[in-house]
Amino acid sequence: MSNAVSKHKIDMCSGPMAGKIFQFVIPLMLSSILQLLFNAADIIVVSQYCGDEALAAVGSTSSLVNIIVCLFTGLATATNIIAARLIGEKNASALSNCVHTSILVSFIGGIFVSLIGLFLSEKMLMLMGSPTEVIGLSTLYLKIYFLGSPAMLIYNFGSSLLRAKGDTKRPLYIITLGGIVNVILNLIMVAGFGRNVDGVAIATVVSQYMSAILIILCLITEEGPMRLEIKRLKIHKKEFLELLRIGLPAGLQGMVFSFSNIVIQSSINFLGPATMAGYAAANNIQGFLYVAGNAFYQSNMTFTSQNMGANKWDRMKMSLKYNVAFEIIVCIILGVSSYIFADTLLSIYTKDPDVVVAGITIMKYNCLLVVLCGLMETVMGSLRGMGYTLMTTIVSVSGSCVVRVAWIMTVFRMFPNLDILLCIYPISWLLTTLIHFICFLIVFPKRRKEAELNTVTQQ
Repeated sequence: MSNAVSKHKIDMCSGPMAGKIFQFVIPLMLSSILQLLFNAADIIVVSQYCGDEALAAVGSTSSLVNIIVCLFTGLATATNIIAARLIGEKNASALSNCVHTSILVSFIGGIFVSLIGLFLSEKMLMLMGSPTEVIGLSTLYLKIYFLGSPAMLIYNFGSSLLRAKGDTKRPLYIITLGGIVNVILNLIMVAGFGRNVDGVAIATVVSQYMSAILIILCLITEEGPMRLEIKRLKIHKKEFLELLRIGLPAGLQGMVFSFSNIVIQSSINFLGPATMAGYAAANNIQGFLYVAGNAFYQSNMTFTSQNMGANKWDRMKMSLKYNVAFEIIVCIILGVSSYIFADTLLSIYTKDPDVVVAGITIMKYNCLLVVLCGLMETVMGSLRGMGYTLMTTIVSVSGSCVVRVAWIMTVFRMFPNLDILLCIYPISWLLTTLIHFICFLIVFPKRRKEAELNTVTQQ
C-alpha cells in the first residue's frame, strides 16, 4: 500500500492505543460539529430573518427527520462494524463486496426516504400535534429537505466505510467545505432573495449533494479492497444479509428512540410556542455536546470490531476502558461549561426572554448531564463492535424508550411541567448504561472463549 493511502489508515490492532483513539476521535468530533452547523445555520438564519414562528417550524421537524432516516443510519453503522471486522481479518474479497453493496443500498434507500418525505410529511406532522400556525412552514421545509436524502445516506455510508479503517480526516475536510457552502447559501437565499424556510432547506440540500460527490470521489481513488468501482456496484447476498442482521436492530433502535422523542416533542408542543422554540434552540446546543460522547462510541465500536477480527481480545477491553475514561472527562467539561454560559449561548438563537428561560431549563437536563448519554453509548459500542446489535436494541428500547413513554403517559400527565418532563432523560440514560455494562460482563468472556476454541480447532 502506498504512503498516500496508508496515511489515511490507523493501525488499531497494535501499539499504544490512547493516542490513536484521539487521532480517530478529534476529526470525527469536528466533522460532527460541522455537520450540526448545517442545522444550526438553518435555525440561526431563520430566527434572525424570519422570526420565532419559522424557528419553531424548523426546530420541530428534527424528531420526524430522525425517525424516517434512522433505519438507514443503522445500516450505515452496520457498514462500519462489518468493514472494520473484515479489515482486522484481512479479508479483501469480502471487504470489496461490503463497499459496493453498502453504497448501492445507500442510494436506493435515499430514493425511498425521499418519496416518504415528499408524500407523508404533512400527515406525520399532524400526528405529532404540530400547531396549525407552523405546520405549513414545517411541511414546506421537510419536502425540500428530503430531496437531499440520497446524498445524505451516500455520505453517511461512505464516511462509515472510511472510518472503518481509521480515516476520519477526509470526512472532516468534506464537511468543512459543505458547511461553508451551506452557510453562504443560507444567507444568499434568505437575506439576499428574501426566502423563508424553503431557502434554508435548499441550501442544506445543495451542500449535502456536494458532500456525497466528494465522499464518492474518495472511495473511487482508494487503493486495494476499499476502492469503489461504479461498474461493480452490486448487492452481494452474503454481505447484504449481514448488513441487515447487524443494521436492522440498530436502525429499529434509532426509530424507537426517535418515536420516544416525538412523544416528548408532542408534550413540548403542548407547553406552548415559547417552550417549543426554547426546546429547538437548547436541543441544537445539546447536539454539539452529544457528538463528543458519540465520537467515543464510534471509536470504541470501530476499535472493538477491528480487534475482534484480528482476535485481540485484551485490546478490546483496553478500548472500552480508554474510551469510557476519555468520554467522562470530555463530556463533563463540555456539559458544565455549556450550562454556565447557557444564557449567552441561547441568545445566539433568540432574544425572547421566555424562550431563553425555557431553553435554560432544558439545558439543565440535556447538557449538564449529557455525560450519562455519552457513557451509555460508549459502553454500547463494545457490544455493537462484537456484533450484538439485537441485544443493544432490546436493552436500549427497554431501558430508555419504554421508560420515557411510560413516564410521559403517567407522571407527566399528572404533573404537566417542563422539569417533570425532562428529568426522565438522565434517569433513562443511567438505567440503560448499567444494563449494557452487565451485558458486556456476561457476553465478553463467553465470546472470547468461543473464539479461542475455534482457533484451537482450526489448528
